[in-house]
Amino acid sequence: MSIQKDNESINIEKIFEIIIRRRWVIILPFCISIVIGTYCAFTFPKLYSASTLILIEPQKVPTNYVNSIVPVDMDARIRTLSQQILSRTNLEKIIKKCSLFSGSKYKDMYLIDKVESLRSCILIDVTQDRSVTDAFSISHVGKDKIKVMQVANLLASFFIDENLKIRESQAVGTSDFLKTQLDARRKKLERLEESLKKYRKKHMGELPEQLETNLRGLDRLQEQLRAKQDSLRDLNNRLVALEGQTQDIRSVSAIDSSTGRRFVVDELPTLSQLEAQLADLRSRYTEKHPDIVRLKKMIVDMEIMPEQKGIESQELTGRPRPGRNLEAVNYRNEIKKLKVEIAEFLKQIKIYQKRVENTPKREQELMSLKRDYNNIQDSYNSLLGTKLDADIAVSMEKKQKGEKFRILDPAMVPEKPVSPDLRKIFLVTIVAGLALGCGLVFLLERIDTSFRKPEEIEDFYGISVIASIPTILNDNNERMRKCSQFLNIISVVFTLCLFFCFAVLTLITGVD
Repeated sequence: MSIQKDNESINIEKIFEIIIRRRWVIILPFCISIVIGTYCAFTFPKLYSASTLILIEPQKVPTNYVNSIVPVDMDARIRTLSQQILSRTNLEKIIKKCSLFSGSKYKDMYLIDKVESLRSCILIDVTQDRSVTDAFSISHVGKDKIKVMQVANLLASFFIDENLKIRESQAVGTSDFLKTQLDARRKKLERLEESLKKYRKKHMGELPEQLETNLRGLDRLQEQLRAKQDSLRDLNNRLVALEGQTQDIRSVSAIDSSTGRRFVVDELPTLSQLEAQLADLRSRYTEKHPDIVRLKKMIVDMEIMPEQKGIESQELTGRPRPGRNLEAVNYRNEIKKLKVEIAEFLKQIKIYQKRVENTPKREQELMSLKRDYNNIQDSYNSLLGTKLDADIAVSMEKKQKGEKFRILDPAMVPEKPVSPDLRKIFLVTIVAGLALGCGLVFLLERIDTSFRKPEEIEDFYGISVIASIPTILNDNNERMRKCSQFLNIISVVFTLCLFFCFAVLTLITGVD
């Protein structure tokens, strides 16, 4: 009968009936799956894992006193160190030092393959607490317990050593860079200092800080010039007056009665009169006053000349008398001397005026030079302070007082294997066995088109079954039925034993 039962309803009783009827289809795949899982659990190679926990210690010197010049991005530094530790050169050293891949089966294995295999068995895990990197672990997985521990501890020591080298190298490199920049700034500062020195020397007297001195000097020279000009004007007036008096004297003459010769009638001032004039001038002027100097000379001349009561006059030849001629000469000499002094004063005043006029220009030029100098000096002082801090930081790194790594938990010889994972194998085995058995049962039921109860025919065709012939069992059938029941019991017990043995083996993960 090839009629499909697609519309046949499925209920719990039907499912149990199918499971009981197809029990061997479920039991056999399940038992086979457990046997295969047990075999895999005992035959798969056991892998052990050793881990080293490294603590990140902050610098011991407070940051208020010494600031580190090494970058503080811990994650980036750990990634950089990981790349260096897992480099081919470093892993080759570890392979040689720990005698990894030294068996006969690795004889034909290339070194690059050994390096890649070792790299794949190393795990670096960064743990973070309160958003701050506090520690990280280095793990290694392998078949040999002792070598796994050795590799983990060796990687940790390499990590710590490389970190110290990198920190010291970065600190020294920063210090050297700052030293180079500082030398360049110092040379530029020295060049600007030399330029300022030459500029000041070249324009000495016109500098802004000398403006007040120049103004005072200019005022002093102008006052002295006015005094000289007043003296010159006074002397010129005196000379003009003296020349006028001389001209008048030339017009007055007389004839001596005894000789018939002509005499000039002129009353010269007496010595006492000159001394009286000198005393009067001294009460008003200093000894250096031109009039006082002139009177002194006249008194000296009068004392040298012999006193005569009757002086023979000279013929009116147009020449003045000797006393007045000498006085006029003195006036002219003093006038000439004053003109020379006035010319010198004018020259000095012109120099000071030029200095005062050039002062604003020099101030602008000097301000430009000083601005460049001050900028370079500020930069130099800033670099100098940074360089001193860098030197202190370098000393701190060399003495290992900065941030460093410390092994908190060294790797120990592992007691339990991490692979194979018996729990996973157990679950996979049970699920695979049941899935395989149930899948076969479902497939067999889909291709089975026979009717097993009269109700199935009535439900399918909608007709009533008049009669059904029961199964007639003989002695052989009875013996077969009992034997089948016994085998069913044995198979269920065997399956349960396998299941519990596998479960116990899975739970005892500490068994080596």
